Amino acid sequence: MKLPYLILDVFTGTPLQGNGLAVVPKADGLLDGEMQAIAREFNLSETVFLCKPQTERNSASVRIFTPYEELPFAGHPTVGAAVVLGLQSKASALRIEEKVGLVTALFERIDRRRGEARFTLPKLPARLADLPERLGIAQALGIEVEDIGCGAFRPAVFSAGVTFHLIPVRNGEVLRRISLNRTAWNEVFHHDHHSAYVFTMTPDEADNDIAARMFGMGLGEDPGTGSAAAALIGLLAEQEGPIGQFDRVVRQGVEMGRPCRIHLQFRKEGDALTHGAIGGEAVVVAEGVLDLED
Repeated sequence: MKLPYLILDVFTGTPLQGNGLAVVPKADGLLDGEMQAIAREFNLSETVFLCKPQTERNSASVRIFTPYEELPFAGHPTVGAAVVLGLQSKASALRIEEKVGLVTALFERIDRRRGEARFTLPKLPARLADLPERLGIAQALGIEVEDIGCGAFRPAVFSAGVTFHLIPVRNGEVLRRISLNRTAWNEVFHHDHHSAYVFTMTPDEADNDIAARMFGMGLGEDPGTGSAAAALIGLLAEQEGPIGQFDRVVRQGVEMGRPCRIHLQFRKEGDALTHGAIGGEAVVVAEGVLDLED
């Protein structure tokens, strides 16, 4: 069995930056275990498998795997999948079936191997819990207790399909000097994947509004995490006015030398979050063939 594949860098238009993603466009017939083994072979944060949609009017059915497990939803794989589908079909609107639900994405072609995609969140973020124990958080991140918090933002657990511990810190300098202490990590960040999305506001940076780093999910540090940014929309929305549409840009991966730019959009009506979207660019950097014949 021979399967074509693509490697993309997502949340960037520049090759060898952003967050790497493997895409297997013709994955029909692969068993779950085979998909997991292929994702482990690529050993990127995620691998996407594109299959025929269950409903004819949709563009594709998508399966998303880390090297260790399948995910119901993830942001940078969704952007990457939408860009691949858009480049191949020349469609500007895509309907993607994921385990979390149907994702509608808008695609804009930049050139033959670059595109930009923005998709509406299939599940709006929800607050799951507070995180009042700051001492444990500070020890896990190797920072001071007084470094935790940014303006009105306080640590909390949110999910828009994948659960994240959202940890605001005082400024970019605190974000840069995080030094992980794994001793009690799973006890401090005890929900689901034990993932911490640490962020701060960046009023002094001209090209973004928020800086973030993501740790966990068996990946160490991830350069660009759309599902975490989707969860962050829930916390951001709590601090905005009762009505309006809001646009924010998150930078992530800078400390790793893999800068990402993630575009967030959300809308509130009558103090309720009614819309959330994630977007970014992606560029194809490699093409090849998986040769799985004995």
